Amino acid sequence: MSGILSNSYPGMGPTGINPINEHMFSNIFSRLQHPQIPQIPKKEEEKKPDNEDDDGPDNAKVNLENMDLWDSFHQFGTEMVITKTGRRMFPSYKTRVTGLNPKAKYCMLMDISAADEPSLSRRYKYHNTRWMVAGKADPELPKRMYVHPDSPATGEQWMNRPCISFHKLKLTNNITDPHGHTILNSMHKYQPRFHIVRCNDLSRIHMTTFRTYIFKETQFIAVTAYQNEKITQLKIDHNPFAKGFRDAGAGKREKR
Repeated sequence: MSGILSNSYPGMGPTGINPINEHMFSNIFSRLQHPQIPQIPKKEEEKKPDNEDDDGPDNAKVNLENMDLWDSFHQFGTEMVITKTGRRMFPSYKTRVTGLNPKAKYCMLMDISAADEPSLSRRYKYHNTRWMVAGKADPELPKRMYVHPDSPATGEQWMNRPCISFHKLKLTNNITDPHGHTILNSMHKYQPRFHIVRCNDLSRIHMTTFRTYIFKETQFIAVTAYQNEKITQLKIDHNPFAKGFRDAGAGKREKR
């Protein structure tokens, strides 16, 4: 199944730069899970974007890998454990992309945002075998963008990959995390988002147009311990690193 090209943001401005996204990137990129991006010297700001040398068209299409696995979790309400030191997601977020310009260079990014509309943002609790609203959401934590470590690469290189994997991204509840992990609130619902940015240079990424794709099947609730025993069992059945659960049992649900 192909991803939904997100319409969460307004259309492109007259210069081809989405002003809201540009603002978002300028704030987020100081906290990337990637080496620090240098500031752009002012004398370079009037140069043409690097990717204009490869201005052939593209028509990117994105598919989520392991869709069946994501569906099996989604039907029960996917949960992702967050820890102080950071925990990787399972299922891992992996995509396959086609339709890129083979010669142009692209950066692949991922972030995780609140799944609820801002005006309806809520906190959840697991009660009587189901998730239910428990009140107003906690204040939103600092946003962080994860840049795929192989960015930038040509469209041909990205399309020749079996998949584009974000398995190294880690989730944490440590608001002072110094490692660039994605900071989330426990018992809140989140939506991973995949971004394609056409540019040669990471330092110019905030000046470049980008497209965002979402898969509703990847929504999850962040927890510090699994709440639904069916989710625990699915993790045990499919995650090769769930040895601790197999040896010690499912563990106790977090009391909230």
